[in-house]
Amino acid sequence: MSFSTDPGRTQLSPTRMKKLPILALLLWLCALFYVAIFLFVSGFLLVRLEVNRTSTCGDVLLPGGREHGDFCQGQPRFRRAVLLIIDALKIDFARFDPANKEPRPFENKLPVLEEMTSSKPSHARLFPFRADPPTTTMQRIKGFTTGSLPTFIDMGNNFASSAILEDNLVHQLGEVGKRVVFMGDDTWESLFPKKFHRSLPFPSFNVKDLHTVDNGILQHLYNTMVGDDWDVLLAHFLGVDHCGHRFGPDHPAMAEKLTQMDEVIRSVVDRLQDDTLLVVMGDHGMTDTGDHGGESQRETDAAIFLYSPSPLFPEPSSQSDPEVVPQTDLVPTLALLLGIPIPYSSVGQVLLPLFPAHRHTAGAPAGLSQAEALWINAKQVNRFLETYSSMAKDIPPDSLSRLQADFSRLSSEYLSMVNEGRLPSPELVASLQRYLTSVRDTCRATWARFNPAKMAAGIAVLACACVLCYVLSEMSSALVREPRLLRAPLLTAAAVGVCVVAGQLVVQGYAEGSWCLAAAALSSEVLVLWRTRQTRKSNAAEGRGWLTLPDFFMTPAFLVLLLRCASLLSDSYVIAEGRVVTFLLFSLSLYIPFRLNWDGFLVPPVHDPLKHAGLLPSPGLSPSAVRRESAAVLAGLGLLVASLYLSLSFHGCREEQGSCQPSPFLWPLSRVQDSRVKNLHYVLSLASLGAWSYTLRRWLRHYGNLNSPGVAVFTARWILPLLSVCLGLHWAVAATPDDSFRNLAELIALGQRALPMAAFALLGLGLALLSLDPLTVFIKTRAAAPVRSSASPPPPRYRASTGISPQAELHHLIPQLYQRMRRSLEEGEPARVPEGEGRPAVEAYGLGTVYSAPLVLLVGLLGLGLLLLHPEGMALSFLLMMLEMGAMLQIHASSVTLNNQQGARLDGFAVSWTPLVLWSLASTQFFHATGHLPTFPSIQWAAAFVGFPGGHTGTMLPATLVTLNTFASHILFAVACPLLLFWPLVCEVRGGRGGRGGGEDGDDNAIMEMRLREVPQQFSSALLQLSIRYLFISGAQVFASVCAAAILRRHLMVWKVFAPKLMFEASGFLVSSVFVLVGVTLVMRVDVAVGRWFQRLLPDVSR
Repeated sequence: MSFSTDPGRTQLSPTRMKKLPILALLLWLCALFYVAIFLFVSGFLLVRLEVNRTSTCGDVLLPGGREHGDFCQGQPRFRRAVLLIIDALKIDFARFDPANKEPRPFENKLPVLEEMTSSKPSHARLFPFRADPPTTTMQRIKGFTTGSLPTFIDMGNNFASSAILEDNLVHQLGEVGKRVVFMGDDTWESLFPKKFHRSLPFPSFNVKDLHTVDNGILQHLYNTMVGDDWDVLLAHFLGVDHCGHRFGPDHPAMAEKLTQMDEVIRSVVDRLQDDTLLVVMGDHGMTDTGDHGGESQRETDAAIFLYSPSPLFPEPSSQSDPEVVPQTDLVPTLALLLGIPIPYSSVGQVLLPLFPAHRHTAGAPAGLSQAEALWINAKQVNRFLETYSSMAKDIPPDSLSRLQADFSRLSSEYLSMVNEGRLPSPELVASLQRYLTSVRDTCRATWARFNPAKMAAGIAVLACACVLCYVLSEMSSALVREPRLLRAPLLTAAAVGVCVVAGQLVVQGYAEGSWCLAAAALSSEVLVLWRTRQTRKSNAAEGRGWLTLPDFFMTPAFLVLLLRCASLLSDSYVIAEGRVVTFLLFSLSLYIPFRLNWDGFLVPPVHDPLKHAGLLPSPGLSPSAVRRESAAVLAGLGLLVASLYLSLSFHGCREEQGSCQPSPFLWPLSRVQDSRVKNLHYVLSLASLGAWSYTLRRWLRHYGNLNSPGVAVFTARWILPLLSVCLGLHWAVAATPDDSFRNLAELIALGQRALPMAAFALLGLGLALLSLDPLTVFIKTRAAAPVRSSASPPPPRYRASTGISPQAELHHLIPQLYQRMRRSLEEGEPARVPEGEGRPAVEAYGLGTVYSAPLVLLVGLLGLGLLLLHPEGMALSFLLMMLEMGAMLQIHASSVTLNNQQGARLDGFAVSWTPLVLWSLASTQFFHATGHLPTFPSIQWAAAFVGFPGGHTGTMLPATLVTLNTFASHILFAVACPLLLFWPLVCEVRGGRGGRGGGEDGDDNAIMEMRLREVPQQFSSALLQLSIRYLFISGAQVFASVCAAAILRRHLMVWKVFAPKLMFEASGFLVSSVFVLVGVTLVMRVDVAVGRWFQRLLPDVSR
């Protein structure tokens, strides 16, 4: 709909903004990217093939010298075993240094281990216990119960643990009738359902709870040990791990936890019997910040302590003892010590120091010798290797042949020695060890079973989706004019998908959904590209072109995007991504004023008096306006550079960055021990929070969007500040140490639950009200002079102002249908109303920012909600993010004004590529500036418990909260993306001699965002083009990450750098695309509300 300054031309346009076609097209493009990501990931991150076979007692046959029979019927070395699993027991925590007189909180807190190993060397030893990544609890439990190597994608199951189907220690213990009693981390209950003789699980996911699980174990542990209804006792303590997540290892709370564990170990040792084995171990380590999940040595190196009241180690400690014990080696070792078969899929190696060199060595404990244990182990591993290689073809044939030849040679040599009655030689023992090590290394190197076909299909669909985004963005006008352009290709694609399903059912008997999606996606892409080619030919025949490749591919914006994508193929650049993106963002932002100056737009043109004035084109801006806009560009650039520089203070550190020190703002205030520093950080956070709310309200007030009695204005006036107050109070309560204000402990606990929940409720209410009625326009009616004519009066005339005061109105007067009304305000004289124009004049406050105001308010609300999920110190980073957004918007608006000095814009309202590339780079830059990294250990798990200190019953809600925390910057920049379309109109300059954006008026009034309603097709086209271009830029980066993972899938750093980067890049795209749709939907909701508003004001014209 449109209206003009001439009363006689005040009418509603017959055309409207194309809403459903735009949303449908964007949803289809997003679906293409989703399908492509799914296809590639399903081919790249496949879980290794699980061999669902189990070992039996009859499989363990000892050749020669012993009667063949059931291995499980023999007398085991140990009748009972106690496994104390101290989650995140890092090897540094277990070591004791008597020379360290000033130990840190995590040092020298487990002296019992040193006392036992030094006083009873044949009974106890301590080893580093190395885990295979990923170092998350569920995968580690799988590792040291099955003896297998969990793959990368299993990390996602840490939220929703599924039952272990492979053969494992718990299953084998149950098969031979041993009673397994478990207590502790409830993850075990989901991994081994109905496998325990007795189970006492406790909730484990609340990382802020240091004591519930541990205290629950201690209530039952000692009573269970003195009883006789158990054979194997499993106790999984979580306090050390949760303390690391909450406070880090270098905190007094860690000293308390480790001291408690020291007392637990002493108490357990006192209750052990001679036929009982004690294993104290950690499942993984932790970083200096208390996190884990990756593959740095700090995360992989845990501790394992072995002890028995009876002699456990036949030989004294020597250099032949292993420096590090792989976690997989625990499985065959425990199996043979307890007299059960080694689980079928284990690739571990028995721990030789626990077995005597020869069975009949004087003083050696009863049981297997080293050669016998290695033989049983090697035969089990070879059996698994043969079975696995027959089912999966991913092990290289040459490696498989070599391993099979080695086993045949070793088997013949061992059998001949046994049959001849000779003792196995040390060389044979060493050869068996080397064979087992080779099998494990081979499996580790080839465990990821890639599916090249799915990977190629994913890359193809993703590449076509990127090409389509570019092509469709260049023909957005044609898409708006012809909304049915995509109907036939989409219907055809659906038919192709159905045909593929039918074909699979006929040929295979089942349908695989991934190939159906691939066929449908590729066919729809090819058909749409063909249709666009036809459209291009018809446009060329009519003399209209729409696809101009050099417009983008020959610009600095494309060069910067290309460099950004190329950097994703280098592990060094991925590791330093935060600074790389900051540099690219800074470089591209500098290009804008340099280009303006090169084109002569940054300074006013110099008038040549020698030339006749009529021969020169009339400039679009006055010299003062040019100087003002140039100053705005330079000021915005200065603010942008300052924000970039300060944001570097909030970056985290990767393990590969050596000397890097993480920002102190990343620590929650509860971890800060210095009260002065804590108070300073809290005051700074409160100041940043206040500045965030004040800036938003100040902008809305400046443009007259706080005058309406509507619910959107109510949200801005009341909900926004109340939400800020809740955040400030929540930070104060959360920063209170646990050991202070003990008499107020219940009140503090209530505040930790109630304040975040109140903030969530306010946020939900604000978002609901904003979606219900997003208008922030205030109507004011004034009576004009009486009318003498009896003729039918014309429709009312409107103008929109920004404030109640006349001075404020004069700054932002927009669609002003009565010129005399403004003149009366400016000169203080009553307007002379011509005859027949005596209808009341209507003033609409805030109409000039009717689209951008709800978006700004939405960004403000979402920003506060996302800030709630971050540490308090991130408040300043969020404020810098908002300032950087404003700086980029101002640079963009002023550069548009300066670039169009010579008159109306030729490209309508289209947003060029440069600001969009800047916008996308800024979202990635602030991903790092909010303390995040594309690594799993950097995930801020504490976000899952904001408002839920007692934990969760399900996994969906905590996973959602962690996702919102991780991709906060992607969310804010994506939902605010339409502001790039509106901001040049918001900042329209008065005093120019030409309109902007195709307006027909020749007056000097800036009508701001109402220009969009005058040309709804251009509005629809610009909004569609903006969204598609943003998807293209984000999708191109996903495509680069996909190519890096595919090309470098055998690279040394693939699982440490490229695979995590792919997961974060793909997840970031999914989140960004969803919130781009949210922003576009809000714009359309506002447009519908504005249309209804005009219909109420102009009932006669509406009809």
